Amino acid sequence: MKTNKPTLILMLMLLMINAAGAVVINSGKGLPHTKAAWVSEKGRLTFLSHTRFWGKVHENDNIGLNVKTATTLWNVQGLVGLNYGISDRIELSVTPVLYQDTHRGNGKEYPWDTFINLKIGSFGNKASSMKYGVELNTRFATGEQYNFPYEDYSAGKTEWGFTGLFSYALDPLYPEDSFNLHFNLGYLNHNDVGANLTDNETDKLSEVLKQSQEMQYALGLTIPMEDWDYGFEIYGINWLQQPPPNAASRENYTYMALTIKYKPYRWFNFYITGDYRLSSDKDETNRIAANKAFYQPDDIPNYNTWRINAGIKMVLLPTNIFRLNERDLLMQKAETRRELFEQIIKERRETESAEEELDRIKDERRKAEKELERLRKILEGQTDRRNQLEEMRKELEPTNP
Repeated sequence: MKTNKPTLILMLMLLMINAAGAVVINSGKGLPHTKAAWVSEKGRLTFLSHTRFWGKVHENDNIGLNVKTATTLWNVQGLVGLNYGISDRIELSVTPVLYQDTHRGNGKEYPWDTFINLKIGSFGNKASSMKYGVELNTRFATGEQYNFPYEDYSAGKTEWGFTGLFSYALDPLYPEDSFNLHFNLGYLNHNDVGANLTDNETDKLSEVLKQSQEMQYALGLTIPMEDWDYGFEIYGINWLQQPPPNAASRENYTYMALTIKYKPYRWFNFYITGDYRLSSDKDETNRIAANKAFYQPDDIPNYNTWRINAGIKMVLLPTNIFRLNERDLLMQKAETRRELFEQIIKERRETESAEEELDRIKDERRKAEKELERLRKILEGQTDRRNQLEEMRKELEPTNP
């Protein structure tokens, strides 16, 4: 099997570059839809190519001809992503969407919008399994078309938001090599007040009067093996302020995702993910106006029931990662563990020193309390003596006849 790895990798790379497509996906640490709280190593540049698709044959009743006809529906997006570790706490990702089916005219646009995210993370004690961080999210409307079905809402504006990141790893030194769990909770502002979602500028149902805002969430876990990783995710959105009725996608949704990742090398992996929608087929779009802008049958929901994702991710920098062998990796792990043990010992000594200082303060306090008690007794004794002398003085004083 090892002798076939280079050939397999080359085939996968050619496949993904030729079909580079999909929704905006996580190009950094974590799962496809759920991001890890830790950042990429400083100076590490990672490349992602990802494709996602959905398709369906839809039957129609042709009343005029009294026959059934069929229409093929599909939806494909395309992206590549670059992810760079700026420092031990900061990571930058740039993700341009290269291909997007818009379901208008020729049904595609190339290129489309660009997503830029800045993650500040890896916070928490080095020896702790818990890590946390935050990511600042922006979406730039570099594409010309927007507001089409089967995808998240867009109004052709610059969007902004932020995401809280929380992660747990069974092995804090090598979190990606052990069981890990992640939770994301985010806010997105579409910044779309004043936008018109259709070509009819007089249609009030297409005019955005209030900023569309949504809450995003994701929960994911990974079970890593030697050459394979297995992942499970639950992710979705809840609208805080819905877009207008003519928006193609204005409902809440929840998806479940299962991922299998193949890792032939430390610097290269290939994954495939299946998404299944758990939320209902609820439709709140004004279809009469919306269908004038794009084709969508009335009985097809705004979000796909299922979709398939596939992608490759590889490290471009530093180049010495390509020359690392098993011995080098073991030496790196041993060195990292040595640093961790030294930190734990140092923290334990500091804790012991603090405890000793606290015990010393307690002893001094007890001594002070004893001294105060002794002084109090002395003062009480002196008061009693003065009272006795005063009584004796009164008894010895001659009384007037």
